[in-house]
Amino acid sequence: MKITYQDLVKNEAIKTYIQKADESLTALGYTEHSFAHVTRVAMLASDILLTLGYSEREAELAKMAGYLHDIGNVINRIDHAQSGAVMAFRILDNMGADPEDIATIVTAIGNHDESTAFPVNAVAAALILADKTDVRYTRVRNQDYSQFDIHDRVNYSVKKSEVEVIKDRHIKLELTIETKMCTVMDYFEIFLNRMLLCRKAAEKLGVPFLLVINGQRLI
Repeated sequence: MKITYQDLVKNEAIKTYIQKADESLTALGYTEHSFAHVTRVAMLASDILLTLGYSEREAELAKMAGYLHDIGNVINRIDHAQSGAVMAFRILDNMGADPEDIATIVTAIGNHDESTAFPVNAVAAALILADKTDVRYTRVRNQDYSQFDIHDRVNYSVKKSEVEVIKDRHIKLELTIETKMCTVMDYFEIFLNRMLLCRKAAEKLGVPFLLVINGQRLI
């Protein structure tokens, strides 16, 4: 059976896992990982593949992987990509999804966390790019500036974040950072590995990855 993104969105169990996973991360002091994040990741992953000329089905699988990619946080933040992939397998199998589709989605989910990630296929590459470029001040929950850690400061400093995808040219993340809150060096301290992973993912899709901060190209 060809399961769709809308089938996942309407699934009450998946909604619960996303909500409870985000509650766990809230308790641990992480930035927002709820419906705003997973929906943004889902849509961007799909748009990346469609813009680069991949099939509508591949884009749909990327969208589904994006929506499910963080459910493993309901178990633990550590190894959440792998536990999330196992959870997604069970969910999709119970929904009657095609084995080939299941394999593609769980492979992408299992390879999205930077500690173990690798863009093993186009769907995984699109998921990595969509997830790692979601940097924005609205993800910061802590409203007490005096209690900000470096992750809060870096995310809160990003006042504008845009991803540009142009076929046969590039995938570009362009950020406007408030440098009074965070220096560019602070950004790289937290996100260098993620940006290098984005470069690998973009190369898998046949285009370079560009990072532009406050008008200056850094990658």
